[in-house]
Amino acid sequence: MSVASCHKQKMIFPMSAFTQSVTQAVDAMRALFPETPLQHNDFLSKKYGAEIWLKREDLTPVRSYKIRGAFNFISAALDKVDENAVFVCASAGNHAQGFAFVCRHFGRKGVVFMPVTTPQQKIDKTRTFGGEFITIVLVGDIFDECYAASQTYARENNGVMVPPFDDAAIIEGQASVAHEISAQLPDGVKPDMVLLPVGGGGLSAGVTHYLTDLGWPTAFYFVEPEGASSLKASLIAGERIKLKKVDNFVDGAAVAELGAENFKYLQQFSVDQVLTVPENRLCATMIEMLNVEGVVLEPAGALGIDALKGFDKAELRGKKIVIVVSGGNFDFERLPDVRERAMRYKGLKKYFIFRFPQRPGALRTFLDLLGPDDDVARFEYLKKSARNFGSVLIGIETKDAENFDRLIEKFDASGWAYEDITDNQVLADFII
Repeated sequence: MSVASCHKQKMIFPMSAFTQSVTQAVDAMRALFPETPLQHNDFLSKKYGAEIWLKREDLTPVRSYKIRGAFNFISAALDKVDENAVFVCASAGNHAQGFAFVCRHFGRKGVVFMPVTTPQQKIDKTRTFGGEFITIVLVGDIFDECYAASQTYARENNGVMVPPFDDAAIIEGQASVAHEISAQLPDGVKPDMVLLPVGGGGLSAGVTHYLTDLGWPTAFYFVEPEGASSLKASLIAGERIKLKKVDNFVDGAAVAELGAENFKYLQQFSVDQVLTVPENRLCATMIEMLNVEGVVLEPAGALGIDALKGFDKAELRGKKIVIVVSGGNFDFERLPDVRERAMRYKGLKKYFIFRFPQRPGALRTFLDLLGPDDDVARFEYLKKSARNFGSVLIGIETKDAENFDRLIEKFDASGWAYEDITDNQVLADFII
């Protein structure tokens, strides 16, 4: 339940030019969608001994905050471009869906470029949001190829590119999240901490800019996936750094390089304010929020919640904390992979490659080592490595992580040749 309404905001602070622009953007946005709720979460509050509010951007019409920046950019551009001008974007995710929704709202033609590898579900959702006003072009196997094609199209057709994050109007639109937060908190409450997921930096730049202009004595923390921490790398270097390799699991935040406009503002913060989240731990948080709270989150949407695990609980006790939940566009076909990663993080599932003897009774000998809470979840011959032995991939699930200590002792005592590959990401990607 939202603890307050935007319409009850009392403007008792001198408004900067930025906060004035954001306020105007919010007023215009209300024609498109209502404010998203700021919910006090009892489960997380009790778990960490703090007062924790979740800003539910997963409850916008497109289930992410991206609709805000797209709306602000396009609405500002309408008076500057020909009425027949086409808007263009390149995205395989939330930006495409927000863009499509806004184009339909304004009745303007939009072209969305997506990689050929985009899941059909995302294509269908974008088409649904945009209706007759949207054309979807599938091109390229990777995003860079898709983005290059969109730029070429925009140049050749006098189109208007709508960037996902690197633009002042986009930042201003995303800052509307902070405007709503400031109105929705109980009277007199200012958070001790605000946790923000970071991809390209549009949301974090906008929210911190707005709340800093209000003079809030709030500590900001920026949360990135461990495999795509471009803000952390850039703050360490003192300049924007493009990552050579990015883990795309947290697809809503897997950005190789921060936006230039965004970094102009974010570079004032300390690298100590950047929290990196292991992808497998993030999966455990997604499963927990689904099972306990019934909240469906995409990986990027769970970043801020998962970051709480990285604090000493004493640091959080008694604190007032706001977490921006950036999105809930989760493809349930990914659920088995998320569950798998979560179990591996918790130590409840491990994968081994065994050198298995090719003789009658070998499998029974192995199974006799397992306890009552252990289960073979996968058994697969990979290759016969010798006449009398074969390489076998074995996945084992258990109910208590400590059971693996006992199992491994038995494996060693029985003389089995094996290797634990659970945390070997290269092998896991190829084999598991």
